[in-house]
Amino acid sequence: MGIGTGIFLFVVGAIVTFALNFEVEWANLDLIGYILMGAGFIVFVISLILVMRKRSSVETVRRVDGAGEQVVERETRSDSGTTELH
Repeated sequence: MGIGTGIFLFVVGAIVTFALNFEVEWANLDLIGYILMGAGFIVFVISLILVMRKRSSVETVRRVDGAGEQVVERETRSDSGTTELH
């Protein structure tokens, strides 16, 4: 589910609510359309939040040689590339 799914649900809900002019006994099409539009909006907002969320991971490498120990930490962020910390 993503941004496209949210937009699709919203559009289908708007069509069901505003464009269809017939009634069925077993369902209220206006209510179904409003529910679809609400679900589409919620899916759209959640997808935007997940896309904009910043992710990072830290990799630590320890090297031991005759002179001592060297520690290199590398932090990777999805929005800014790779940076090295010593």
